[in-house]
Amino acid sequence: MSAMHDRNVFQARRWVAALTIVATTTTLAGCGTVFYPERKGQPSGRIDPAVAVADGVGLLFYIIPGVIAYAIDFSNGTIYLPSRNTAQVDTLHFEDELDAQTLESVLAERTGGPVRLDDELVRVERVSSRGEALALVRMSGTYDKERLASM
Repeated sequence: MSAMHDRNVFQARRWVAALTIVATTTTLAGCGTVFYPERKGQPSGRIDPAVAVADGVGLLFYIIPGVIAYAIDFSNGTIYLPSRNTAQVDTLHFEDELDAQTLESVLAERTGGPVRLDDELVRVERVSSRGEALALVRMSGTYDKERLASM
């Protein structure tokens, strides 16, 4: 009787372990943070259907992991499609100091159009991380729709 009980406990543990692995894998696979890490920190906008469906799969099979996937994606902003009407944060790494003219030509090459650093809509900052750059963009009010509409 004891051997049968030990075998049932072992099988139950295997099922719980397998279910945990499947739930974790589904949650991670359905997470926009894993699909699009470059979207982290963007403001709300149109929801990306692919990310929403992937998170929804986790929600259908496992309530808690699905809710966690949605919560992570909404809090990180990775569930939203990138908007063309908002500021973009891009990183440039360089070793030496750049003068204004060289920086303007590098930015013009990256954006595909002329860039003037003395333009009131251009802000150049030296930051230590992408997170710091995103915080500066958020604090600037660039994503304020009323402000953008009045420009």
